[in-house]
Amino acid sequence: MTNSDWSPSFTARVAEQMRRARKAAGLTVAEAAESCASLGLAVPKTTITNLETGRRSSIDLAEFLVLAEVYKVPPISLLFPLGTEASVAVLPGREVPTWEAVSWFTGETPLDKPAPEGTARDVLDTYRAHNDAVTTALTSTRLAKERRRKASIALDAVRRDALLETAASYEQLAFDDCRELREFRNAMRERGMVPPALPADLTFVDNPED
Repeated sequence: MTNSDWSPSFTARVAEQMRRARKAAGLTVAEAAESCASLGLAVPKTTITNLETGRRSSIDLAEFLVLAEVYKVPPISLLFPLGTEASVAVLPGREVPTWEAVSWFTGETPLDKPAPEGTARDVLDTYRAHNDAVTTALTSTRLAKERRRKASIALDAVRRDALLETAASYEQLAFDDCRELREFRNAMRERGMVPPALPADLTFVDNPED
């Protein structure tokens, strides 16, 4: 497939995904246009109609993102028909499995070894690892609090002691997870990165006094 063939074909596929998303959202073309305007970008009804009917062979990136928000779908699901088509022409002359196309677009293509430090892929992987660390710390912290709560309301002394012992082990695990998260965030800062804001339950992680 040449570039002249691929570009309109790619737009047509995206437009079809957008048409399906609009209908799944229960919106008319007029309602979709109104919602776009309410988000701060006017996308005329004619633009949406021309895209969906193939009379327009390209789409503005800003329009694409606003329409994805209006339809309440991840933008990437409009680019690649995951779940409905086995493969997709991700570039001119390059057809790959749809999931492989998604992984390429999101920077998650499997690597044989870690990406070189400072590369775009390395930065993406660092933030993904940070997200995993946050999830782990949040889960263990909440579990520790729940175990401590159960121990505090236990009426039987023997059961309470057992629950307190269990709570202590969970709290140690939470402590270790939060310490690792703090160290990870500090390492990101040393590399000049700005760590994402923490959930309310973990804001203490950035305060050494806590």
